[in-house]
Amino acid sequence: MTRRVLLGATAAGLVATATGCSSDSPEPPAPKPPDPQAVLLGSLIGDKERLIALYERAALGSAKMAAALEPFRQRHVAHLAALRELLPAGAETGPSSPGVPSPSAGSPGPAEESAPAEKPVSIGRLRDAERRTSAARPREMAAASPVLAQLLASIGACEAVHAVALGSLRV
Repeated sequence: MTRRVLLGATAAGLVATATGCSSDSPEPPAPKPPDPQAVLLGSLIGDKERLIALYERAALGSAKMAAALEPFRQRHVAHLAALRELLPAGAETGPSSPGVPSPSAGSPGPAEESAPAEKPVSIGRLRDAERRTSAARPREMAAASPVLAQLLASIGACEAVHAVALGSLRV
């Protein structure tokens, strides 16, 4: 081997190393961990969708029951919209589409235990669900951003009032 060939091969090796060409394949970058706020919001949205579905099942009892529960359901729909507004673009919340509550989204949360979909829900069960969700808000607020914590405080207060108001509802 001549000196010229040896120098050329060495130079080619240095250029290949400098440009990132090598026989070792680089490891793919580690997946980015999910944003904790997006995860929390996804959970809150799923719980709110289940609570709305619970109200819809309770309304199956009678037209009078449906009319009495509609203002409660409407407030939960407004909470759901406010939570979705805080969700970062592109973040997933589950199988449901915006505006369409899905009672089967994920596992049952504090708002609802598993139950047959065709059986109407009692006022007592709605009241229990409202109590559980409002009781969970302080714990959720501890992990939330300031903006989300303020929203959760408002939602929790509304849910606590719902629990009291449902106790005096006579349908």
